[in-house]
Amino acid sequence: MIIPAIDLQGGQVVRLKQGDFSQKTVFNFDPISRILQAANQGAQMAHIVDLDGAKNPAKRQRAAIGRIVKASPIPIQTGGGIRSASDVKNLLDSGVERVVIGSVAVKEPELVRGWMRRFGSEHITLAFDVRIIDSIAYVATHGWLQTSDLKLETAISRYLSSGLKHVLVTDISKDGMMKGANNHLYAKLAAQFPQLDIIASGGISSLDDIKAVAKSGATSVVLGRSLLEGRFTVSEAIKCWQNA
Repeated sequence: MIIPAIDLQGGQVVRLKQGDFSQKTVFNFDPISRILQAANQGAQMAHIVDLDGAKNPAKRQRAAIGRIVKASPIPIQTGGGIRSASDVKNLLDSGVERVVIGSVAVKEPELVRGWMRRFGSEHITLAFDVRIIDSIAYVATHGWLQTSDLKLETAISRYLSSGLKHVLVTDISKDGMMKGANNHLYAKLAAQFPQLDIIASGGISSLDDIKAVAKSGATSVVLGRSLLEGRFTVSEAIKCWQNA
């Protein structure tokens, strides 16, 4: 599945390079219009990153995201600074389809397993951002500022018994660089966890990149900057994905 992404900061559509707030590009797009356009071109889900919430949970853009969800004809997956069950509940109550859990899934697995049981694992997407060191994917936290000694495969395995369904994996070195995705990583994950929805993210700049991700075995791909810059349309991306 092709999943168009919008990063929100102060209600504006922006993109960061490798998660760095000092390397920000602002796009003069209305987020609701972008999602409506994507839906009209065949998108089945949209992904929203609340950058304000990720930086400071107290500044979560609840009102803006609520307006987007209400106006969107397709399901919304969103996250950014999710720290508590009430954060998850508030988003789901607002109509969000899937809540994206990042750093907490690394630091407090028992807490997050409880959320999966309470709210349903189908409504939770675990997001793991990784750095590749000596060919091993290690999970990073705190907005990519810290790299843990936790291997990605171990992080994922912790949640299998809780009914994990959706895993969003971003190779930090690829994000915002527009030089292709880490397809070796996605192929490895698809082989090891064939029951999971492996969502690829980061580095996509062309239709050839999309084709390569599809062939890797990833089941979905999040597209951000490439769509915002008009390198291809959502409909072109969907056709490429289906024909890979």
